[in-house]
Amino acid sequence: MKENRYDDEDFFLAYSRMLRSEQGLEGAGEWSELKRLLPDFHGKHVLDLGCGYGWHCRYAAENGAESVLGIDISERMLEKAERMTEKGVIEYRCSPMEDAEFPPSSFDVVISSLALHYVGDYRKMVLKISSWLRKGGCFVFSVEHPVFTSQGPQDWFYDEDGRIMHFPVDNYYYEGKRDAVFLGHHVVKYHRTLTTYLSALLENGFSITGVVEPQPPQSMLSIPGMKDEMRRPMMLLVSAIRG
Repeated sequence: MKENRYDDEDFFLAYSRMLRSEQGLEGAGEWSELKRLLPDFHGKHVLDLGCGYGWHCRYAAENGAESVLGIDISERMLEKAERMTEKGVIEYRCSPMEDAEFPPSSFDVVISSLALHYVGDYRKMVLKISSWLRKGGCFVFSVEHPVFTSQGPQDWFYDEDGRIMHFPVDNYYYEGKRDAVFLGHHVVKYHRTLTTYLSALLENGFSITGVVEPQPPQSMLSIPGMKDEMRRPMMLLVSAIRG
């Protein structure tokens, strides 16, 4: 059984209080950069892997997508997504993304926001996505940056007075499972190198069109703790086209 902390009541409550949960895309520090990597959605068939509350599904629909399918492992997340979505071109389905199966060339666009670092076999997932996309189709995703996932706990080192000293990077080339602490809970995530993230795309017929390590936007730097996000990369954004 794949891990699903998002249906845990305490974890889900903590997640619902995050800025990106309350404000949607505009509350996500990486959104201004991710938006630039997204294709024209007009008339497209779109798949969102790990869709959560459905923010990206609704964005695609609002920008002309013909159909949008959002997949997520969490029933709680999808229940909220359904409540926030008007009837129309969007469909939600509860399933681990690894278990999804579709005929070849089913979609024009596949997007995934901060979900692939929960997937143990990334290369197999990329192979599936490549088969689901039509020729010329676009794959855009965000993940936690390999610098951020490498050591495991994902916290700073502090001095004896509780001041931030630095962020630890360790065991970078040892890919695999990590015991991360997210929102005060232990969560299983998977670390992989930047080389793995990009080479798996090239090996499966993709041409990479964009790689971004997003910085916090100027408008968010006044939020407590946000200036410290300039000290190390937290996220990696990638766009690619299936050749």
